[in-house]
Amino acid sequence: MDLDALRYGNFSKLGEAVTDWRQMTKKLADLKKDAEDNLKAKADRAKWAGVNATVSREFIAKTAAEFADAHTQAGSITKILSDTRGELIGFRTQVNDAITRGAQQNLSVIDTGDGTFTVTGNTRPDWASDPSGKTGVTDQKAVEALRDEIQGILSKATESDKSAANVLRLLVDHAKYGFADASYADRDSAAKAVAAAEKLAKSARSPAGMSLDDIAYFNRTMEKYNGDSLFAEQFATRLGPKETLQFWTEMTSAHVNAKGSELETMKSLQKNLSMTLATASFSDSDAMQDWKKDLVAERNTNFRPAGSVNPVGALGAQVISSLMSEGQYDTEFLDDYRKKIFEADKGAGDSGTDVLWVKGYHGADLVFGDGEGRDPLKGLLEGLSHNPEAATHAFESRSDVDHMLGTTVYTDRGESLGRALEAATTGIIAGDSTQPLPPHSEAQVRVMKNIVQAIGEPGGDLPVSQGLGDSLGNMAAAYMPEISQTLAGHGAEPVFFTDSADPDGLGDYADVVRFLSAVSADPDGRAGIILGESIYTSSLLEAHLTDSTLFDGPSAQVITNIGKNAGLIEGIVAHSVADDEVQSAVAGEKAYNDALRTKGDFAKTWIAIGLSSVSVPVQYGGDVMGAVGGGAVGAIAGMAVDRVLQGQELSGAKDEALYASAKSLYDSRESVSQQTQWAAADTIERHGLDLPKDGTSDLIRNAVNDAWDAGSHALSDTKERP
Repeated sequence: MDLDALRYGNFSKLGEAVTDWRQMTKKLADLKKDAEDNLKAKADRAKWAGVNATVSREFIAKTAAEFADAHTQAGSITKILSDTRGELIGFRTQVNDAITRGAQQNLSVIDTGDGTFTVTGNTRPDWASDPSGKTGVTDQKAVEALRDEIQGILSKATESDKSAANVLRLLVDHAKYGFADASYADRDSAAKAVAAAEKLAKSARSPAGMSLDDIAYFNRTMEKYNGDSLFAEQFATRLGPKETLQFWTEMTSAHVNAKGSELETMKSLQKNLSMTLATASFSDSDAMQDWKKDLVAERNTNFRPAGSVNPVGALGAQVISSLMSEGQYDTEFLDDYRKKIFEADKGAGDSGTDVLWVKGYHGADLVFGDGEGRDPLKGLLEGLSHNPEAATHAFESRSDVDHMLGTTVYTDRGESLGRALEAATTGIIAGDSTQPLPPHSEAQVRVMKNIVQAIGEPGGDLPVSQGLGDSLGNMAAAYMPEISQTLAGHGAEPVFFTDSADPDGLGDYADVVRFLSAVSADPDGRAGIILGESIYTSSLLEAHLTDSTLFDGPSAQVITNIGKNAGLIEGIVAHSVADDEVQSAVAGEKAYNDALRTKGDFAKTWIAIGLSSVSVPVQYGGDVMGAVGGGAVGAIAGMAVDRVLQGQELSGAKDEALYASAKSLYDSRESVSQQTQWAAADTIERHGLDLPKDGTSDLIRNAVNDAWDAGSHALSDTKERP
């Protein structure tokens, strides 16, 4: 920076820019709030159909997110500009003060252009008569001191100006379309993030020279910045795609036998590196676009640690996938990578996947503390489970669903696959109990239909217990409205509410029955169905009993329909369990009871929110079900879950815990009957309704009992039974 540019620069223009950006940020804050509270909220509650169910809803969601990013980017730009302006004004004050002090010492400072300047001492007019022979009023040390002081100020001002320009440019380039989500409080924090990325990328280029202390520092820094989009993009692009994979290959080889604190450090490093690369994948900069394309191109490259005598190392795909278990990767990147890995995996057939990825790579151990990472599908599936949109794309093809389910017999990818399928069908990250379930899109329902048919295929032998049961149970619970409509048949919409874009899209009656039966064989799957049915039934009863206008008919009719549905679903489950003789095994009973307890809190915070916020169709009022209270779990549904978890004892002569075991079909029937009756009684009492408790309970009891036997007939009609 030139001296005169700092001294005489017009910072008022920069001040005006700061003011403009500050006002823009405020306006965008209002637009962001309006987009979230009105645009997206209304879209989520709307009854969409056809193209609108996929295209319009997705467009609105992304538009609302863009307003949030626009506000974030505007805020960052405002703060960086304001901070830089303040710094430059401060540097101008410092340099002017220094020049003033120099003048008092008869020193002159002159700008000589191109960032240079001179400091000279003023010559005395009477220099010839001075007996000492001095020709000026100061010595060279004073000149050099002032020169160094001014140079230091100019250097800082130059760094402030250049780093601000660099960061602002990176922010703008980060998103080719739309806005960046990077948030910075000032110029210095943004510049530090970029500098940290440069330092770590340089270090990662020489992994062999990294000591444990170096790795610890590397890890701490990455943990601090792994969610910072500028840091992540700069780290990835400065290191390079091939070098990134080589770095992790070197790390896993050098620390393959890590134990204790070293193992914990390496596990943490793998997590932070994964999250950093996931953050980087969202960047639209030209450099990052090339990075992602080149990374996928390395999937078949053989990566070997430096100095290794083994000619076979790890495939690029194995290294890439080993870094996908944490963080959410960009959808387009996952789509591109997944298509190529799925194609290769399908080419080996269901039984050949283990040979394809694992058998020839005995030296590769790419995951610290959890397997060896040789099956790239496991890491990829975990990555898909963190990105519901990409997960839905992954399983739109029935052949892909069939293949992936078929491979679980020969691999240990079942749990990872289950989580990916869960994300694909529900629209939220698998296991996330903080987000309410969004309405199911047509694409999500199509994926669920693929799964329902694949699992319930007549004569099929897909093993639900290969780690899939937990997720399949969650999915069955999340789709209880669609399941109920399918079992009830056309015309049941006024009773079994859903805001699904395709309520009838799960397939036919037989498909759903066989699916429920298959999932029931797994304790975790059975627990999910039981909890999901209890919550949905309780929510429906509360909605209908508190608002008689929702169903154009007598209340006894709607109560009977709900009771029959509960009895049918749980009858299918209980008879399936009886057929498999699971109830006779103590270990099986314990696994089921443990599953209920484990899944209970999850059900209350995730499944219950999703099911108790199902929208009533527009023609039946258009409001959210009465069970909803401020977005929280409906009180009646919450009480239903509590009873299951606490094993509340039945009143009267029987002294059995509710759903505590599957000792007999009739104990199970009594449990669902009593649970449904309690839900109705709780609703009547809580809302002070003028309904006969005994009469309502009797209706439910008879409806459940009738439908219970129908569950057995449904199984006999749709599958072979012992």
